[in-house]
Amino acid sequence: MKISVSIPEVKQWVKAQKIAGKTVGLVPTMGYLHEGHASLIKRCLAENDVVVVSNFVNPTQFGVGEDLADYPRDFNQDCTLCEALGVDMVFHPDSQEMYNAPHVSVAVDTLSETLCGKTRPIHFSGVCTVVCKLFNIVAPDRAYFGEKDAQQLAIIRKM
Repeated sequence: MKISVSIPEVKQWVKAQKIAGKTVGLVPTMGYLHEGHASLIKRCLAENDVVVVSNFVNPTQFGVGEDLADYPRDFNQDCTLCEALGVDMVFHPDSQEMYNAPHVSVAVDTLSETLCGKTRPIHFSGVCTVVCKLFNIVAPDRAYFGEKDAQQLAIIRKM
Protein backbone atom coordinates (compact mmCIF):
# COMPACT_ATOMS: atom_id res chain seq x y z
CA MET A 1 0.00 0.00 0.00
CA LYS A 2 1.33 3.41 -0.98
CA ILE A 3 1.09 6.35 1.45
CA SER A 4 1.39 9.83 -0.01
CA VAL A 5 1.41 13.28 1.55
CA SER A 6 1.97 15.08 -1.76
CA ILE A 7 -0.66 16.35 -4.19
CA PRO A 8 1.67 16.10 -7.23
CA GLU A 9 2.61 12.54 -6.29
CA VAL A 10 -1.06 11.51 -6.00
CA LYS A 11 -1.90 13.12 -9.35
CA GLN A 12 1.03 11.38 -11.03
CA TRP A 13 0.14 7.99 -9.52
CA VAL A 14 -3.55 8.31 -10.47
CA LYS A 15 -2.62 9.40 -14.00
CA ALA A 16 -0.48 6.26 -14.38
CA GLN A 17 -3.39 4.10 -13.18
CA LYS A 18 -5.76 5.69 -15.68
CA ILE A 19 -3.25 5.37 -18.53
CA ALA A 20 -3.14 1.66 -17.64
CA GLY A 21 -6.92 1.59 -18.14
CA LYS A 22 -7.82 1.23 -14.46
CA THR A 23 -10.79 2.79 -12.70
CA VAL A 24 -10.07 4.79 -9.57
CA GLY A 25 -12.33 4.92 -6.51
CA LEU A 26 -12.04 7.45 -3.69
CA VAL A 27 -13.18 7.13 -0.09
CA PRO A 28 -12.76 10.58 1.51
CA THR A 29 -12.30 10.38 5.29
CA MET A 30 -11.07 12.41 8.21
CA GLY A 31 -9.36 9.32 9.57
CA TYR A 32 -10.05 7.47 12.80
CA LEU A 33 -11.55 4.75 10.64
CA HIS A 34 -14.28 2.39 11.85
CA GLU A 35 -16.55 -0.29 10.43
CA GLY A 36 -18.63 2.26 8.54
CA HIS A 37 -15.51 3.38 6.69
CA ALA A 38 -14.52 -0.26 6.17
CA SER A 39 -17.87 -0.95 4.47
CA LEU A 40 -17.34 2.01 2.11
CA ILE A 41 -13.80 0.82 1.35
CA LYS A 42 -15.04 -2.72 0.64
CA ARG A 43 -17.69 -1.40 -1.75
CA CYS A 44 -15.09 0.82 -3.42
CA LEU A 45 -12.73 -2.16 -3.79
CA ALA A 46 -15.50 -4.24 -5.37
CA GLU A 47 -16.42 -1.55 -7.91
CA ASN A 48 -13.00 -0.16 -8.92
CA ASP A 49 -9.58 -1.38 -10.00
CA VAL A 50 -7.70 0.83 -7.53
CA VAL A 51 -8.76 2.54 -4.32
CA VAL A 52 -7.55 5.77 -2.75
CA VAL A 53 -8.55 6.59 0.82
CA SER A 54 -7.97 10.18 1.87
CA ASN A 55 -7.11 10.65 5.54
CA PHE A 56 -7.26 14.36 6.31
CA VAL A 57 -8.75 16.19 9.27
CA ASN A 58 -10.04 19.22 7.42
CA PRO A 59 -9.55 22.43 9.44
CA THR A 60 -11.82 24.50 7.19
CA GLN A 61 -14.94 22.77 8.44
CA PHE A 62 -14.28 23.59 12.10
CA GLY A 63 -15.39 26.94 13.49
CA VAL A 64 -13.90 28.91 16.35
CA GLY A 65 -14.21 26.94 19.59
CA GLU A 66 -15.06 23.69 17.81
CA ASP A 67 -13.24 20.44 18.35
CA LEU A 68 -10.45 20.49 15.71
CA ALA A 69 -7.64 19.96 18.25
CA ASP A 70 -9.61 17.22 20.00
CA TYR A 71 -10.71 15.40 16.85
CA PRO A 72 -9.59 11.77 17.29
CA ARG A 73 -6.68 10.58 15.18
CA ASP A 74 -4.89 7.23 14.86
CA PHE A 75 -3.10 7.20 11.54
CA ASN A 76 -1.20 3.98 12.22
CA GLN A 77 -4.40 2.10 13.01
CA ASP A 78 -6.07 3.63 9.96
CA CYS A 79 -3.21 2.38 7.75
CA THR A 80 -3.38 -1.08 9.32
CA LEU A 81 -7.09 -1.30 8.45
CA CYS A 82 -6.58 0.06 4.93
CA GLU A 83 -3.75 -2.33 4.22
CA ALA A 84 -5.72 -5.30 5.56
CA LEU A 85 -8.64 -4.39 3.27
CA GLY A 86 -6.44 -4.01 0.20
CA VAL A 87 -6.42 -0.22 -0.30
CA ASP A 88 -3.90 0.85 -2.94
CA MET A 89 -3.13 4.35 -1.66
CA VAL A 90 -3.73 6.43 1.44
CA PHE A 91 -3.51 10.17 0.81
CA HIS A 92 -2.53 11.87 4.06
CA PRO A 93 -1.69 15.52 3.38
CA ASP A 94 -1.13 18.19 5.99
CA SER A 95 -3.04 21.47 6.02
CA GLN A 96 -0.26 23.34 4.24
CA GLU A 97 -0.35 20.86 1.36
CA MET A 98 -4.13 21.19 1.00
CA TYR A 99 -4.55 24.90 1.70
CA ASN A 100 -1.83 27.24 0.61
CA ALA A 101 -2.77 30.90 0.45
CA PRO A 102 -4.77 32.12 -1.30
CA HIS A 103 -7.42 29.47 -1.61
CA VAL A 104 -10.92 29.31 -3.01
CA SER A 105 -13.89 28.02 -1.06
CA VAL A 106 -16.91 26.15 -2.37
CA ALA A 107 -20.41 26.41 -0.93
CA VAL A 108 -23.88 25.15 -1.70
CA ASP A 109 -26.23 28.00 -0.81
CA THR A 110 -29.56 27.50 0.96
CA LEU A 111 -28.94 23.86 1.96
CA SER A 112 -25.84 24.96 3.91
CA GLU A 113 -27.73 27.68 5.75
CA THR A 114 -30.44 25.54 7.37
CA LEU A 115 -30.57 22.96 10.16
CA CYS A 116 -27.12 22.61 11.75
CA GLY A 117 -25.73 25.06 9.17
CA LYS A 118 -27.42 27.81 11.22
CA THR A 119 -25.13 27.18 14.19
CA ARG A 120 -22.05 26.06 12.20
CA PRO A 121 -21.91 28.66 9.41
CA ILE A 122 -18.54 27.62 7.90
CA HIS A 123 -18.89 23.86 8.31
CA PHE A 124 -20.51 22.89 5.02
CA SER A 125 -18.41 25.29 2.97
CA GLY A 126 -15.36 23.58 4.48
CA VAL A 127 -16.76 20.15 3.61
CA CYS A 128 -17.58 21.17 0.03
CA THR A 129 -14.19 22.83 -0.42
CA VAL A 130 -12.19 19.79 0.68
CA VAL A 131 -14.34 17.38 -1.35
CA CYS A 132 -13.92 19.57 -4.43
CA LYS A 133 -10.15 19.65 -3.85
CA LEU A 134 -10.02 15.88 -3.40
CA PHE A 135 -12.03 15.38 -6.61
CA ASN A 136 -9.55 17.58 -8.47
CA ILE A 137 -6.52 15.85 -6.97
CA VAL A 138 -7.66 12.23 -7.29
CA ALA A 139 -10.03 12.60 -10.26
CA PRO A 140 -11.92 9.47 -9.19
CA ASP A 141 -14.28 7.55 -11.41
CA ARG A 142 -16.41 6.95 -8.29
CA ALA A 143 -16.47 8.33 -4.75
CA TYR A 144 -18.01 6.80 -1.64
CA PHE A 145 -19.54 8.74 1.25
CA GLY A 146 -21.16 7.71 4.50
CA GLU A 147 -24.81 8.52 4.99
CA LYS A 148 -25.02 9.20 8.74
CA ASP A 149 -25.29 12.99 8.28
CA ALA A 150 -28.33 13.54 6.05
CA GLN A 151 -27.77 17.28 5.58
CA GLN A 152 -24.12 16.81 4.62
CA LEU A 153 -25.01 14.00 2.22
CA ALA A 154 -27.65 16.19 0.53
CA ILE A 155 -25.14 19.00 0.16
CA ILE A 156 -22.47 16.70 -1.31
CA ARG A 157 -25.00 15.26 -3.75
CA LYS A 158 -26.05 18.77 -4.80
CA MET A 159 -22.43 19.84 -5.19
